[in-house]
Amino acid sequence: MDNGERAIYMRRNKYTAHLAVVASAVGLSLAVWAASAVTQSEAEADAGSGRPTAGQSPAADGKGPAQAPPKKMPESIAHAAEAGGTAVNITIDDGPDPRWTPQMLDILKEHGVKAVFCMVGPEAKRHPDLVGKVVADGHRLCDHTISHDTTMDKKSVAYQKQQILDAKKMIEDAAGGAKVEYYRAPGGAFTPDSRRIAAEAGMRPLGWNVDTKDFELPGTAAIVNTVKNELSNGPTILFHDGGGDRAQTVAALRQVLPWLKEQGHTFSFPVRTAP
Repeated sequence: MDNGERAIYMRRNKYTAHLAVVASAVGLSLAVWAASAVTQSEAEADAGSGRPTAGQSPAADGKGPAQAPPKKMPESIAHAAEAGGTAVNITIDDGPDPRWTPQMLDILKEHGVKAVFCMVGPEAKRHPDLVGKVVADGHRLCDHTISHDTTMDKKSVAYQKQQILDAKKMIEDAAGGAKVEYYRAPGGAFTPDSRRIAAEAGMRPLGWNVDTKDFELPGTAAIVNTVKNELSNGPTILFHDGGGDRAQTVAALRQVLPWLKEQGHTFSFPVRTAP
């Protein structure tokens, strides 16, 4: 090989080596690009399917980081006061009634007391203005069924569910969306099923400790004396603003509220969640 051939040979080797380097670099870039594309595609697929992407905790709806599940409403029947201590709970059943409910609201406002109104579904639907007034005054709502059937504990689960959930919707519709926070069975006719149905719908089953028997119209003095004599049973007191003539209850409430304050009692709402 002469000098001219040797020069051509060396130039060819140098050119071939350069092509190899270029090809290697291009191949590496293509590999990186392909891996990146696959990763991005998988991430988009995960996002579309609701699966968590890297560094993200799974969420129930697949739209964000996981949140703690809502606390389950207890199925047990509540009696205690949220505030504890000497606090009492005023609860008022069977309304709303256009004659008696406004009078009771005035008395409660005069004494700065908040109460729970356990409403019958059709009555709430019939008087949405009163339901709205109850909510506007800062009181809480309670589901007292559709028909106030005191034998519903002997009826089917389907019947109990209809009575509870249909009444809840009627009351909340009348209230403009304010939530019903408790469920009270008519006459205390609770069942394990009715308590479960209420709790699953976000309502705490609500009992009472002092039944004033005002629905029997025993007289104002008898209603007041029942509260005084039975308050040691517990903090939740039962009155009525519907289902009949409640003039005695109105008069009794005027006496009971200041007496409770004189005895050192404060006022609260019944508990909703477990301690």
